[in-house]
Amino acid sequence: MSLQICILETDILRPELVDQYQGYGKMFERLFAGQAIAAEFHVFNVMQGDYPSADARFDAYLVTGSKADSFATDPWIETLKAYLLERYQAGDKLLGICFGHQLLALLLGGKAERASAGWGVGIHHYQLTEQPDWMTPKLDELTLLISHQDQVTRLPENATLLATSPFCAHAAYRIGDQVLCFQGHPEFVPEYSRALLDIRQQHIGEPTYRAAVQTLDQAHHGRTVGEWMLRFVANGKAAQLA
Repeated sequence: MSLQICILETDILRPELVDQYQGYGKMFERLFAGQAIAAEFHVFNVMQGDYPSADARFDAYLVTGSKADSFATDPWIETLKAYLLERYQAGDKLLGICFGHQLLALLLGGKAERASAGWGVGIHHYQLTEQPDWMTPKLDELTLLISHQDQVTRLPENATLLATSPFCAHAAYRIGDQVLCFQGHPEFVPEYSRALLDIRQQHIGEPTYRAAVQTLDQAHHGRTVGEWMLRFVANGKAAQLA
């Protein structure tokens, strides 16, 4: 049987990007399509108040990226935090990307805030500090597309660092075999990153924009991180290989 993944969408794409990319839920579905481990996906836009029914059960809950700040106090963010804390206390597996990475760190005792280093955009390179068995295939260095101006500045006490760089010290972490989070965006493709860069060019600043655009022809490990995420969820479960 396939893994059942609940995707908690925490944003709505800009109107000019919807036709091509639909939403972050669809982008993750495309990332996971054809992976070695079969999975089915159920997308709920929590920004709009959409949540699974109380009796729904999933193998993992994935919190997407968002233009919102993880440390903001919008009612929908507070509702999401309460929901995720319930899931964590129930022992459910949680996955976080960008906003989700930061929100879960905050929720579980860490800290996230506006980064003193400024915007991180384009392709970024990370040193891997640990590679458990589920992080297969193995990598010498991790590269991911990124788009963020906030960062996790302190991990939860029980978290294990997985990836780091001089620009982003806490780029990926896990908490036991229950929580797995990445600051980068495995679901992004270079064309989407370029579209975001063009939209945010004035806000990001011309030098940062130009430098980021020049990185977009580099290879990135989005598909590999997608496989890691599914293997992390399947670890200890009787999931069938596709």
